[in-house]
Amino acid sequence: MNIRDLEYLVALAEHRHFRKAAEACFVSQPTLSGQIRKLEDELGVSLLERTSRRVLFTDAGMRLVQQARNVLREVTILTELASEQGESMTGPLHIGLIPTVGPYLLPKIIPMLRDRFPELELFIHEGQTQQLVQQLEEGKLDCIILASVEETQHLKELPLYEEPMLLAVSEAHKLAGCAEVALDVLQGETLLMLGDGHCLRDQAMGFCFKVGAREDQSFRATSLETLRNMVAAGSGITLLPRLSVPAQRRDGVAYIPTTSPTPTRQITLDYRPGSPLRGRYEQLAEVIREHMVAVMDTPLSAEPTALNAG
Repeated sequence: MNIRDLEYLVALAEHRHFRKAAEACFVSQPTLSGQIRKLEDELGVSLLERTSRRVLFTDAGMRLVQQARNVLREVTILTELASEQGESMTGPLHIGLIPTVGPYLLPKIIPMLRDRFPELELFIHEGQTQQLVQQLEEGKLDCIILASVEETQHLKELPLYEEPMLLAVSEAHKLAGCAEVALDVLQGETLLMLGDGHCLRDQAMGFCFKVGAREDQSFRATSLETLRNMVAAGSGITLLPRLSVPAQRRDGVAYIPTTSPTPTRQITLDYRPGSPLRGRYEQLAEVIREHMVAVMDTPLSAEPTALNAG
């Protein structure tokens, strides 16, 4: 038995498909299948039921999968401890980001990070919050950048920046010429939202419900770009995070700051509590935080009028 065998076993449990598990492990399907069979022979227990086309684990198999995850997590910690003996900002670093942050934050920080830490090998992974948290806990990711939510409270969180949400309306909308609006202007309005699984959906809905706005039940977007295009087409209004506003705003959308209150989300860099690479993550968070201060302080151009509720 070796570490690679445990990785095959965990991959098979995650994908429930031999070919997909083999692709995830960068080996052939016969290689993975053969190693699983050898693992069963060595342990003297059946890990899989082979009576159907589906991959079904036995009770013993599921218990071993959980223990294999624990072992792989400890191996990750061992690797981190060993890497601490060299330069702290060298070698591979696997970072996960949520899709409502990654496409807008990465272009702003990747050139800066490569300049500041030329020996750091960055590997970028995108996924929704629940998926990233699981991958972090399993040691597949070193750290994750996402909006702070209840599901991340057990992790060590380093604040990066606070991001306001802007009201996005079509350029033909009655509010399009406003420099800012009070949030309760949305009372009685129907807003377009992201689909389930996006933490931004829950955060935006929380602010909207407080002022008496509701969700458009006939449509749920899979991305911020879909939301933006729907707004540009005059199909509704929504809240979009500040970084998603394009620099050249010729997309048919007016972006309006909101007040009383200003809907915001806290973006953090999270890592496993007790990780020996804490210093690396703190350095990373510090330079991102310093860089984003100037970005978030850059004002949006706006028309000279403002609208308050009532």
